[in-house]
Amino acid sequence: MIPRYTRPEMAELWSDQHRLEIMLEIELLACEAMAELGEVPVEAARVCRERADFDIDRVFELEKTLKHDVIAFLTAVNEHIGEEGRFLHKGMTSSDVLDTATAVQFKEAGELILVELQRVMELVKKRAFEHRDTQCIGRSHGIHAEPTTFGLKLAGWYDELSRSEVRIKSAIHEMSVGMISGAVGTFAFVNPRVEEMVCARLGLQPSPVGTQVIPRDRHAAFFSALALLASSIERFAVEVRHLQRTEVLEAEERFTKGQKGSSAMPHKRNPILSENLTGLARLIRGYAFPAMENVALWHERDISHSSVERVIGPDAAIASHFMLGRFAKVVEGLVVYPENMQRNLNLLGGIHFSQRLMLALIETGLTREQAYEKVQTHAMAVWRGEGQLKELVAGDSEISTRISSSKLDEVFDPSAFVRHRDLIFDRVFSS
Repeated sequence: MIPRYTRPEMAELWSDQHRLEIMLEIELLACEAMAELGEVPVEAARVCRERADFDIDRVFELEKTLKHDVIAFLTAVNEHIGEEGRFLHKGMTSSDVLDTATAVQFKEAGELILVELQRVMELVKKRAFEHRDTQCIGRSHGIHAEPTTFGLKLAGWYDELSRSEVRIKSAIHEMSVGMISGAVGTFAFVNPRVEEMVCARLGLQPSPVGTQVIPRDRHAAFFSALALLASSIERFAVEVRHLQRTEVLEAEERFTKGQKGSSAMPHKRNPILSENLTGLARLIRGYAFPAMENVALWHERDISHSSVERVIGPDAAIASHFMLGRFAKVVEGLVVYPENMQRNLNLLGGIHFSQRLMLALIETGLTREQAYEKVQTHAMAVWRGEGQLKELVAGDSEISTRISSSKLDEVFDPSAFVRHRDLIFDRVFSS
């Protein structure tokens, strides 16, 4: 991932240095496990642990000639260890080291993403309670529908993020498996206890069954969870962008001191963070597809997945982590305009009361079709700018003989739309 969308703590997890350090630890743990089981000399395992090291430039230099990354790595390590290094990698295959290292990286990255997601959820929760009673118009198809509250919008965001939290946890669990089982996963030349011991020390579970690799459906699940998280953040970002439209202006991203919105137009205040989040979501969703393509490898394994994962693994994790940090900034700094929400709520002459009026007429004995037609006639007049819905209805003798003035006031009570907000909040936040 380019530096622009990279945060240092996540970048470190995907550095070549860190990956090779994990690979070295796996090799040493396997050697030590074999020593505990009496399969290699204890002294040799001790010497390996004491002397093991590598120079990353040397690894890359060797790979140019050897054309094999793991052999290059082992060769560089053994230059430091000496004769005892022959016990490293005993009975193992390259994928034992590579796939187990990948599992550790995905686990570490997933946990960083999870921490950031939970921070975002707390920020959304705080803003939801802040605006629990802030009424605004709800829109369907982009058109005024019925009132809601801005807090209820945010409660929906929180609930959706909580589902992503479950998926991310599940994805971390699915990816937290290692393997030390040899060339085709049969433990032909390595004791299954070695796998169990190494995985336990790395905080992983042994893969119940493998081929030469850990099956890639696990990886695909991880990328799918990130894609869904990114899609949710995009939905919230698009909402901010719509609410920041000049004609709407119910909320907007914080415009900081010294910020500029346009090289040509000094007046501009654009939702650039939310637009950026929209773009990053497209990118992260794109990584899920090649992860699915990687599931169908030939027989016990081919290498077609490798080049894909070298790109999408770091990029998807880094971009997801960055997205969460940026979205946290949007949520925390979001400027909300309740007065504009009220203005827009009243913009169309009360037509958002149409369903309440229709239901009230049905209670008086009209069929649903009769009530619908009667209310729609007046609502269309309001659309044409011919008055307020309540006034037009009050002047309609067919309605006024069925609904008293006091009942009409009750029908046009705006608080009725959100009277169950506390129940909804309890459902969302009680857990």
